[in-house]
Amino acid sequence: MLPAEVMLQAQAEMLDWHNSGMSVMEMSHRGPEYSSIAQKAEAELRELLTISDDYAVLFLQGGASSQFAMIPMNLLRGKTKADYFNTGAWSEKAISEAQKYCDVNIVTDSTANHCTTIADKNTWQFSADAAYVHYTVNETIHGLEFDDIPDTGDIPLVADFSSTLLSRPIDVSRFGLIYAGAQKNIGPAGLCIVIVRRDLLGDTLAATPTMFNYKIQDDNGSMYNTPATYSWYLAGLVFDWIKQQGGLVAMAEINQRKQTKLYQAIDGSTLFQNPVDIRYRSWMNVPFTLVNDSLNTQFLADAKLAGLLSLKGHKALGGMRASIYNAMPEAGVDALIAFMSEFERKHG
Repeated sequence: MLPAEVMLQAQAEMLDWHNSGMSVMEMSHRGPEYSSIAQKAEAELRELLTISDDYAVLFLQGGASSQFAMIPMNLLRGKTKADYFNTGAWSEKAISEAQKYCDVNIVTDSTANHCTTIADKNTWQFSADAAYVHYTVNETIHGLEFDDIPDTGDIPLVADFSSTLLSRPIDVSRFGLIYAGAQKNIGPAGLCIVIVRRDLLGDTLAATPTMFNYKIQDDNGSMYNTPATYSWYLAGLVFDWIKQQGGLVAMAEINQRKQTKLYQAIDGSTLFQNPVDIRYRSWMNVPFTLVNDSLNTQFLADAKLAGLLSLKGHKALGGMRASIYNAMPEAGVDALIAFMSEFERKHG
């Protein structure tokens, strides 16, 4: 979802942005009008996340999946090994891509338990000579989320924050690089945010394409080529909306309430269940199954009639999945809980 207020503002500005005579989609990305949009968006993101000047903030294309290759290209910096946590489908894709460029050491692997928990820290196996350590903060398909930031000492920590960035405060200084596809809490698809420590820029692999070089992107203000201008603009509107809600502390309070009440409803049910270890349950993606799989089709059909959409689980797992990102109002979660209760009354 996108906040309704953001879409209404975009609608009002669609044909004529601030009396410029142009839609944002028609502007030159190097013109003064668009430059002001881009600069304001970056400034607001830096303010929301308290990002220091030690970090470059890049607005790139190619989604988070392009970062699976860009990260080793830029961060190996003469080394031949990187450490990766494997906690689900997105971790596996990142690992598969990184293996094209370096030796990958698996710190811990959750696939043996079907990605329902994360092994104790005392079992993690780090490499002393790793160029960086990578983890996926929240696995959207399995609904498995780290409850803390891994401590990697002096080795740069790289994190896929695609589904959790801006859902709560984070300490950016703990990371060497953060990346996030936009289409969860930031804006529409077409944009990927990269926050990277400046001392890690440069010294890329020899065959790194120009467009994949973080330093070149930073030197050109994320405009080495024409960026995803409209997605960048909408992201800026979302940043402003988050500020109006009270910032990330306020977002965290709302998101905490939403996920807590939904899990409580599932745990208190005899018809619905969630297999994920309580400690590592996702705030953003709540998968659940019905005890009787034959009711799945009926559940989805009835939910659609009730105005509750996009609840079908990922094809890899089946069942249901409620994604409750920032723009999903608490009332939406309440409506889902009420519907589930009534469905259980009829079919439980």
